[in-house]
Amino acid sequence: MKPISRRTLLRGTGAALTLPFLEAMGSADELTTPPLRSAFLFVPNGVVPENWTPKGKNDRYELSPMLQSLSKVKSKICVLENLWNEQTVGRNGHWPKVPAWLSGGYVIRSNGRNLDNGGTSVDQLMAQKVGSKTVLPSLELGIDKPRTGIDGVGGGFARIYGSFISWRDRNTPVARELVPQLAFDRLFRTASLPKLAGIDPNSPEMKQTLQHDEASVLDLVLESSKDLHRKVGFADRAKIDEYMESVRSVETRIQAGLADKPRWQNEGEIDIPRPPAGVPEDHQEHVRLMLDILVLAFWTDTTRVATFMMGDAQTGRDFSFLDGVNGGFHKLSHHREKREVRAQYERIATWHVEQMAYFLAKLQALEEGSGHLLNNCQILYGSSIKDGNKHSEHDLPLLLAGGGNGRILSGRRLIADQDTPLCNLYVSMLRNMGIETQSFGDSTGSLDDLLRG
Repeated sequence: MKPISRRTLLRGTGAALTLPFLEAMGSADELTTPPLRSAFLFVPNGVVPENWTPKGKNDRYELSPMLQSLSKVKSKICVLENLWNEQTVGRNGHWPKVPAWLSGGYVIRSNGRNLDNGGTSVDQLMAQKVGSKTVLPSLELGIDKPRTGIDGVGGGFARIYGSFISWRDRNTPVARELVPQLAFDRLFRTASLPKLAGIDPNSPEMKQTLQHDEASVLDLVLESSKDLHRKVGFADRAKIDEYMESVRSVETRIQAGLADKPRWQNEGEIDIPRPPAGVPEDHQEHVRLMLDILVLAFWTDTTRVATFMMGDAQTGRDFSFLDGVNGGFHKLSHHREKREVRAQYERIATWHVEQMAYFLAKLQALEEGSGHLLNNCQILYGSSIKDGNKHSEHDLPLLLAGGGNGRILSGRRLIADQDTPLCNLYVSMLRNMGIETQSFGDSTGSLDDLLRG
């Protein structure tokens, strides 16, 4: 990389971020090649198996009806088959399968007080190992608010399980950001004043935003927590204290990440303005704003690890905005093989693939190094069940996109042995991130033939 001036601005999404110590990039931490980014995009309720699985073998496969929107990035897609989470077999159809998707763990039945998903999720292991290299160790995005209560029909699991795929440890889910503007602002929560397009840094709105960002999350809710302490018993007080301490721990990690670090710098700009306040009423706009923010996070090297839940375990999101659809995703997933209902369910599941195609096209359009940003990503897309009508655990619907810094053999079907642990894939993804490990979750090895060499 050429010497970089102190006056250089890191530009993107209508923001300019000053990097005052970039002339020190001649240190041992100098970045000479683009870093690898990992993302995990979760979709609930499964797919229609016969219209998901492609025909043909290896790199001569044909995109199935549900995957047609990926035609422009087919060469960067690896369709993964025969992977599963054995620990979820014979249990509830939805709730315990969600936290196990990235951990491979055995989820303990709980009323919500003693959560245990069986292990740290793979994204958080990555964050623990490489997160110190970026401003944010990881970024967690979502759409649906966390659930409460117990699912009595589904075996007595706390619904909160179905709201999180990212877990700091086996007992602690990682909070997701649901509001696009707040997610956007997190990327620019630095010691340098961000100059956001169209907003005067000295305006009351911007000052309020910065004051909020500079305040500790715990400080902002301290009075509320004290009031709650007075209203609950000893056991619950201990739980509150444990929770607050875990939040403080995450905050400390974030604050540590605010120190100036070498980061990969891309040329040019991307036109993604700061989102308006609140949550968009239009669901597609909400999803795409979050995907745009994820693109920005990777392009600016603000984080190299991210998750995005496009819905919780039993999302009741109404998809009547799609032609021919009348109702919610979860309800329609139980189509009982009724042709008209199944067609609506398939249209919703296909719409989610189309959002993935939108995301990948954005990454592929951005130049980075000698190629494009998608070359330097490994992005897993999929669900924790195969068929929403049957809640089947076998052969999960999964796509791995991106070049993985040139190491992923993409553009093909990768058919693993029947009932290969999904965690074998995570072992390979971890190694590709430079994290040497022999096992993860219930893995039995790595995923054969995924990576070059």
